[in-house]
Amino acid sequence: MLLLRTALLTLLLVPGTPGQRQKKPALPLVPIDKIQPQANFNPLQFSGTWLLVAVASKCSNLLESSHRSEATLMQVAVSGPALAVNTFRKLDGICWQIKQKYEPTKLQGRYHLQGRRKRSRGVEVVVGDTNYHQYAILYYQRDQQFSIKLYARSLPLSDDVLSKYEQHVTDATLSEDFTFYFPTYGFCDSSHDFQILDEVKS
Repeated sequence: MLLLRTALLTLLLVPGTPGQRQKKPALPLVPIDKIQPQANFNPLQFSGTWLLVAVASKCSNLLESSHRSEATLMQVAVSGPALAVNTFRKLDGICWQIKQKYEPTKLQGRYHLQGRRKRSRGVEVVVGDTNYHQYAILYYQRDQQFSIKLYARSLPLSDDVLSKYEQHVTDATLSEDFTFYFPTYGFCDSSHDFQILDEVKS
């Protein structure tokens, strides 16, 4: 069970799909501290259902977990100053629900996801760009693992939004070689009790 739980959380943070990995560019990644959150970010408008469209990351887990890529759905709700995030995805044909809480920071639009281990620094999350009704671009950083995710309210997304996402990826010194697109069908939005991973701190 511990191995399964670890696999699910790894897939949640840096999931991937099949592809050929290229040599890393010489330029370093833009640190998440340099990413500006969405101006006047509104958590209430951001709440609701989001579908994962793409992930850009150099993490080695992208290739290792490529055969596990599944359609992923995220439900966001306002919980006081925090965001209650429920992510639904399949693993070996079974729908799993991962419960998390994004705690607010001093910077509006930036959140912190506390790690389960005492020595873990957790995950920094920045809502970098969203128009609330169509798309959202989120940045995640856990230690040296950095990813940029594109979410949609519904599919398909317009070419303009896809181009905007690609520009965010380029600005972070990533490239299309490290961008992976997700299935657009097979979403699940419910699970049984034994298929829930609750990462919310009590």
